[in-house]
Amino acid sequence: MGAAVRKLAQPQNPSKIKSKKEKSSKEVNFVTLLITFAVGVIIWFIGAPAGLDPKAWHLFAIFVATIVGLIIKPMPMGGVAILSITAVVLTGTLELQDALSGFQNTTIWLIVIAFFISRGFIKTGLGNRVAYMFVKKFGKKTLGLSYSLLISDLILAPAMPSNTARGGGIIFPIIRSLSETFGSRVEDGTERKIGSFLTKVAFQGNMITSAMFLTAMAANPLAATLAGDAGVKITWTGWAIAALVPGIVSLIVVPYFIYKVYPPEIKETPAAAEIATKKLQEMGTLSKSEWSMIAVFLLILGLWIFGESIGINATTTALIGLSVLLLASVLTWNDIKKEEGAWDTLVWFAALVMMASFLNTLGMIPWFSDMMSGAVSGLSWIWALGALALIYFYSHYFFASSTAHVSAMYAAFLAVAMAAGAPPMLTALILGFFGNLFGCITHYGSGPAPVFFGSGYVSQNKWWSIGFAISLIHIIIWAVIGGIWWKILGLW
Repeated sequence: MGAAVRKLAQPQNPSKIKSKKEKSSKEVNFVTLLITFAVGVIIWFIGAPAGLDPKAWHLFAIFVATIVGLIIKPMPMGGVAILSITAVVLTGTLELQDALSGFQNTTIWLIVIAFFISRGFIKTGLGNRVAYMFVKKFGKKTLGLSYSLLISDLILAPAMPSNTARGGGIIFPIIRSLSETFGSRVEDGTERKIGSFLTKVAFQGNMITSAMFLTAMAANPLAATLAGDAGVKITWTGWAIAALVPGIVSLIVVPYFIYKVYPPEIKETPAAAEIATKKLQEMGTLSKSEWSMIAVFLLILGLWIFGESIGINATTTALIGLSVLLLASVLTWNDIKKEEGAWDTLVWFAALVMMASFLNTLGMIPWFSDMMSGAVSGLSWIWALGALALIYFYSHYFFASSTAHVSAMYAAFLAVAMAAGAPPMLTALILGFFGNLFGCITHYGSGPAPVFFGSGYVSQNKWWSIGFAISLIHIIIWAVIGGIWWKILGLW
């Protein structure tokens, strides 16, 4: 007792106190923050080009600084967004109500509510159950096992806008468990047995499923909003139908390609089906909350497809689904409050949409479009669109975030392609699809990439070389097969 009292009475170690303080301030890197600020200041004082509203140029300076901040990350994305909104108001570039207008955007709320709904898949265990069901059915061979994981991802994709949560939170843990069961570990040099193959396939498949639905990745609704500002209305159904055929072809071809160029040592996996069977037995029969989750999933999927015809838009559909989950106690308000990714998305999404919208309103995007149209003048729209799409795709090597890339380049490239005569809807969708597919090339260019690459199952050299080869496959599939499909749909 006396010893305990003496221990409590002892003053805390000053170094430990300092350590705690340092830890709490690590969220902000003032060196990179200064770089971000400097970029904005330099552009600001260069001065607006002739014929452009100075306010448009000032907003552009803040916008570029924001994109730089999203790339070099001096602080979390939400923090960068708050600083940007504050800068817009304090500099008099926009009025306060205009600076906060992004929070009224219905597309932003669609993606935020979809985050909440996706929490239900994880909380109820339905996401894992779906994955294990497909592993049980198709997992007797390694190639079949990889396809079963991609089918699981595909089924979950429409209602899970966080591809990081989908890939990293549901699919990757299953891959890790299966790999270790088959004795495939990074620590002892046995990663090539099966772990490397499954890791690479699951990641690449995640990029494809993210491109197939408007609600499968957080930046997709941003692209749709930017397209809307340019007069192109992309619906949930329109996006899904356009992506259906090239998306399925990519899901079939890419795993087989990886199987050939980066083959697993273990080709037969009968134990995988047994593992999945055991896991399903442990989970038991479908719980009441899982049945509720299935019902809500079917409800929102149906309304996303057919709701527009009866006057129910996509965001209202998401609200209906969330309300049912709350009423059925599948989700609680505490679950909603704890969904940090959704609230974080609301803040940075609102800031980016606000700035992108006013860059168009103030004339920055039309001015840039007129200036750049000269660069592709004389080219047919097909060649112009092809060149712009390739630049858009491979410039992703310079981005550590799909959202940052879409925010920085989507609206401008869409405007230039349309000025060259490219069909508006076709152009908007191609750039939207590429806004996911370009994540295939690096280990840092999308949210799920660090999760899968960080496991150590695939070396950086292999990740980049295979990723580049897959990028060529994507471009061929989506340009040729996609082009034929889009011709049938009347998009060009």
